[in-house]
Amino acid sequence: MGTSKPTGDTATAIAVLSGATVLGGVALALRQPRAPANDTRASLLPWVERSKAPAVPPLDSKATVRAARRLNRAAGTIAASVLVDSAIEHYRGAFHNEAMVTPLISASLSLLASVHGTADDRRGAHVARDLVYAAAGLTGLVGTGFHIYNISRKPGGFSWQNLFYSAPLGAPAAISLSGMLGFLSERLRNNTTDSRPTILGRPAGRVIGLMTSLGLMGTVGEAGLLHFRGAYHNPAMYLPVTMPPIAAALLGASALGEAGRRKPLTRWWLRFTALLGFVGSGFHIIGVARNMGGWRNWKQNLLDGPPIPAPPSFTGLALAGLAALGLLEDHPDD
Repeated sequence: MGTSKPTGDTATAIAVLSGATVLGGVALALRQPRAPANDTRASLLPWVERSKAPAVPPLDSKATVRAARRLNRAAGTIAASVLVDSAIEHYRGAFHNEAMVTPLISASLSLLASVHGTADDRRGAHVARDLVYAAAGLTGLVGTGFHIYNISRKPGGFSWQNLFYSAPLGAPAAISLSGMLGFLSERLRNNTTDSRPTILGRPAGRVIGLMTSLGLMGTVGEAGLLHFRGAYHNPAMYLPVTMPPIAAALLGASALGEAGRRKPLTRWWLRFTALLGFVGSGFHIIGVARNMGGWRNWKQNLLDGPPIPAPPSFTGLALAGLAALGLLEDHPDD
């Protein structure tokens, strides 16, 4: 018996996934390589003169603000993911609790603050952005408390059934991650031009790298739970529970290891993790299209199918990891 070809909405969804993968791959291939952290001019000197070259590269006065803007972009990516995802999920819950509009407002403000920060090339923390990011962090903590309470009061309490189909435990933490990255961005901007950037007295690249590594692991936990609910019926469902943990381990090792050295494997793994976020949305589009009625029945399938806006949270965290890696290369503290 021959294998049937995908048709209709499923074929369209597969085309979207293929397009996203190709465009992402082209973007990665065309990306200009970073200059090595060491002074490249020293390599052109004779051996005797090269021995006199400075061991530590001069400070790049623009690198700190550049990294801060990258963190703003990462925070905005996560905020956009949270905004659409929480809007869909809370609409499905009919906004029966008035507090359910809070993450929509907080994510919208975080997104706007991130867009403003991405375009801002000035030093110094912005008071309004700081307040928005702090509110986002608090919203995530309070939302997690609400979701824990929601599950605990259901019959059976913290059973697999309730963890699978009640308010998702890890979802509110995503807006906290957006707030955290935005907060770190503003702390970066407060550094002076004549010193290596620090956050709370510690090297900025190491702090951001470790925090991002922990954020990746937390996001993996939520994806693992929901894909376990789906019984990993598609082998691609293993990607979000295998690639990001390796990215987190590589980034954590870079943050704790020797600074000032290029980490090509870590950089490329983070880039592909960023691509994974968009590819994941493509797979979720296919999942919605394969439900009964496909996109013609979008009002039901969009609510009951796999969450399309959720995977780009991996993209935001991978972008933050790339910013941390850039700081470790531009500002070695060894």
